[in-house]
Amino acid sequence: MRRPFLCAIPLALFSSYAVAVKVEVLQTKLDHPWSLAFLPDNRGMLITLKGGQLRLWQPDKGLSDPLTGVPKVWANGQGGLLDVVLAPDFERSRRVWLSFAEADREGKAGTAVGYGRLSDDLKHLQGFQTVFRQKPKLSTGNHFGGRLVFDGNGYLFIGLGENNQRATAQDLDKLQGKVVRLTDEGKIPPDNPFVNMAGARAEIWSYGIRNPQGMAMNPWSDVLWLNEHGPRGGDEINIPEKGKNYGWPIATWGVNYSGLKIPEAKGQIVAGTEQPIFYWEKSPAVSGMAFYNSDTFPQWRQKLFIGALKDKEVIVLSVKGNTVTEDGRLLQERGQRIRDVRVGPDGYMYVLTDESDGELLKVSP
Repeated sequence: MRRPFLCAIPLALFSSYAVAVKVEVLQTKLDHPWSLAFLPDNRGMLITLKGGQLRLWQPDKGLSDPLTGVPKVWANGQGGLLDVVLAPDFERSRRVWLSFAEADREGKAGTAVGYGRLSDDLKHLQGFQTVFRQKPKLSTGNHFGGRLVFDGNGYLFIGLGENNQRATAQDLDKLQGKVVRLTDEGKIPPDNPFVNMAGARAEIWSYGIRNPQGMAMNPWSDVLWLNEHGPRGGDEINIPEKGKNYGWPIATWGVNYSGLKIPEAKGQIVAGTEQPIFYWEKSPAVSGMAFYNSDTFPQWRQKLFIGALKDKEVIVLSVKGNTVTEDGRLLQERGQRIRDVRVGPDGYMYVLTDESDGELLKVSP
């Protein structure tokens, strides 16, 4: 069933939304931070830096030295150390999952995912093992994706970019431009959609995706949502369902950076592909995303926050079922690329800015 889609509403209608926001700068001098994960019991948060460091930030101690035991990463172009998430059973296993770019001997790179055990003193990642590798490796520096999300049922979703090789997003024998689904041990679930299809990668959950940059579980439907970069225009929000094709590059609302049509594109709406539930005609360069499902700030309930790298702000959207409308934008006065957006256990919004002097921000209405 094809979902309805909406054009993005112009920002000018909602410029007053930013007035009420309050910002506390918790940390500066972060070198291109990419993601954060909250430790239980208010023990702080883990922060990845794209260059390859994993750091611990704690309210009373600030930023730690880099943790040891982190895998070597390929820190070139858009590649590096990317997402960090805690295993659902972290309190028992103390597993920390990371995504990162790694290269082969020919210098081509792809996304890899693995986990290690966080030491009791919070200084080491022990016994790290890589359990997933994007194959083949095709990137020379672009479109890794890399977001990690556990769904609450023991499965891990990984968003993978198409390595700037457009046509591969439609190839089921490749892991470019896909969402993949693994168990919490990194194994292939037997009910994945292409497990029994000859020539297809059994890890694939959905395909036809360009460069996913934000993923989160919708807390009201318990379904995965994803945002992705279009080319020039056509940034999208999608709900990646089992076995579905999300169109790239044969269906897109964007054009090439030259202004010309995407060569493979057959139109904006193409039979056999899914429409986004929301898209932007002018790309904000979407990034990390977080649903607001806390009681701390009632005025933020049913909101979805999405970072914007190019537009340098946080986009605020209202969610009603699978319908999304844009309400306005936050933090534009700071002029910083927004890489990640998370809602903390305390109900505040936490934001990472993608700068050489990146910041960790605590935001409230």
